[in-house]
Amino acid sequence: MLKSHTDTSRRRVPASRKGTRGVATGVPAVLALLASGDCHAGPDMARRLGISRAAVWKQIEALRAAGLDIESGGAGYRLAPPLEWLDPAAIRAALPAAVRRRIGGIENHWRLDSTSSECLRRAGGLLDRSFVFADWQDAGRGRRGRQWLSPPAANLQFSCLKQFACGYAALSGLSLAVGIAVANALEDCGAGGVGLKWPNDLVHDDAKLGGILIELGGEFMGPCHAVIGVGINLRVPQAMRRALDRRCTDLENLCGGKTPSRNTLAAALVARLVDALDVFDDSGFAAFADEWTARDALAGRAIRVDGARGVFEGTALGVDARGALRVRRVGGMECLDSAEVTVRPK
Repeated sequence: MLKSHTDTSRRRVPASRKGTRGVATGVPAVLALLASGDCHAGPDMARRLGISRAAVWKQIEALRAAGLDIESGGAGYRLAPPLEWLDPAAIRAALPAAVRRRIGGIENHWRLDSTSSECLRRAGGLLDRSFVFADWQDAGRGRRGRQWLSPPAANLQFSCLKQFACGYAALSGLSLAVGIAVANALEDCGAGGVGLKWPNDLVHDDAKLGGILIELGGEFMGPCHAVIGVGINLRVPQAMRRALDRRCTDLENLCGGKTPSRNTLAAALVARLVDALDVFDDSGFAAFADEWTARDALAGRAIRVDGARGVFEGTALGVDARGALRVRRVGGMECLDSAEVTVRPK
C-alpha cells in the first residue's frame, strides 16, 4: 500500500460536500468526478470545477502518487476501477437488529492520520463499540512501528473502541479472537480459505491479506479500553506490491475478480466483531481456541523469530491458553508474547 506524499485535500481544489450519499466531507472534487469510472476530459473537468486545466492535472498527479490508477487518453481521464464510497447509514442499515442496538456509532472520514489514533484521542468521548472508518490514512500503522499504507478509498481500514471492566492481563489473546471474527466476516462475503498467522495477520497461501493492531488504554488493573485497528486489502495495484517487503494478496484475487462491496464487507466485519468482542468479554480467549487451531497458518511449521533478544529458529506448535505462541527450539519449549517478536515461516 502506497504512502501518500501529496495532500490532495487542500483548498486549492474544491472539496466535495456531503450532499452525495456516502461521500465523506473533504473528498477532492476531482476525485468525486472520477469515482464513477466514467471518462472525463480535462477541459470539461476544469470548467465544471471552476479551476484551471493545470490545477486539474496537478490533482490527477497527486492522486496517482497516492496509489490510484488513473488512466489518461484522447478522451480524457478515467479511474480504473471505479471507487465505492463508504456510507455509515448503509452499513448500519445492513446490520442485524440485535447488533444495531449494541454498537455505539459508525462514522467515516475522508482523511485521518490513523483511525486508531482518532479512537485513542477520543476514547473518553466515544461510546462503547464505536467504529471509525477512513477512506485514507496518512499514518496508518501496524505492529512494532510499521506503517499500514493504502491508496485512497480503495481498501478498507477502520478501528473499534471496546470498553472492558477488567485489566490488561485479561485481554491476552484478544488479537487472535479479533482475527477469527475478521476471517469469518471475509468468509461471509465469499473469501474462503483465509488463515491466521500469529499474532495479527490474515493470510492466504502465506501472502498477507490484512492485519490487526490492538492498543490498550485506561487503568492497567481495570477498567480499560482496547482500540482494535483492522486493515483489509480489497485491491492492491502491481506497483504497490513491488514496493512491499513481503508477499501480499487481496480480495479481488481470492474472489475470482469479483471484489466484495466495501459497504457489504464493512457491515459483515462490524457484525462479526461486535459478537466476538462480547463473547471475549464474557469468556476470554478460551471461547476461540478451537477456531484458532482450525485457521492457524503456522502450526507445525519451521519459523524464524526476530525479537528483542535476537533471532532464532524453531517449530510453531500452536498457542497456549493465553494465546501465546508455543515454539519448540533447541533446548526446550518457549512461549512468545505477541508484543515482543516478529514471526515468519521459513
